[in-house]
Amino acid sequence: MQSAAAAGPVTEVVGSSADPRTEPSVSKDGELAEPRQYSRGGVLAVWAAAALPMGILSWVVAPAIAGPGPSRERFVITLVGAMTVGLVWQAVLTLILVLRERRDPSWTSVRDRLWLRSPRTATRRGGRLWAWVPLYALGLAALDMLIQPLLFPSAPAARDMGAFLGSPEGQQTFHHAWGLFALIVIMGIFNTVLGEELLFRGLLLPRMRKGFGRADWVVNGLLFGLYHLHEPWQIPNAILTGFLCAQPTRRFRSAWMGIAIHSIETVFFIVVLLQIVLS
Repeated sequence: MQSAAAAGPVTEVVGSSADPRTEPSVSKDGELAEPRQYSRGGVLAVWAAAALPMGILSWVVAPAIAGPGPSRERFVITLVGAMTVGLVWQAVLTLILVLRERRDPSWTSVRDRLWLRSPRTATRRGGRLWAWVPLYALGLAALDMLIQPLLFPSAPAARDMGAFLGSPEGQQTFHHAWGLFALIVIMGIFNTVLGEELLFRGLLLPRMRKGFGRADWVVNGLLFGLYHLHEPWQIPNAILTGFLCAQPTRRFRSAWMGIAIHSIETVFFIVVLLQIVLS
């Protein structure tokens, strides 16, 4: 579909800034150094390969599949399915690009180049550094529960999942709907673990220092917000979310920080949804 076509310019642009078969450099203490850097054009190409398919799936594909004048239930289910496809594509895109950099497909190599390792500083690894996760997560909760309702626009009624779940129609739709619940869980996993977070914090952020310097995490947060073409009313909130996930990821050189912070929000939503399914 559209997303498959986007892969061509991505690999071409990124490939122009680094030889994909070049070994990542290793620091003096044996730690894997930052991966080969993307050019600014390469970063934007990867961004477009993630953002444009999501926008097309949301505003073109989902309405076309739902048909004219669909019920709210049919439209929401169709939209969830379309968004899940887009998030799975992001995971595939990340895997293609990271494997293209180096011929070594081992988990150790992929893990290090996606920063899937414990948080670290010059003097410490893991341990107490994980305590930063709930602190940033509290900031994200305050953003979602206090700041967003006051300052940022709300979703259109037809696309407001919270309002739908709170309605009798929404609760009836999800009542004992285990297949639909499983689809939401899969979407959540690809949203905060294998899709958005892995692409923005695991693939892009470690490769943005050359193009954007010390502002790489700021630009990463901005791109994360602007990526939300599929729900543009979320862009202001998503930019701040991007900052809250990108800053600790860069500070501790661990994509698990952003993944953990963002996933707490998803886990909370799934727990709430489970209560509706069981009710």
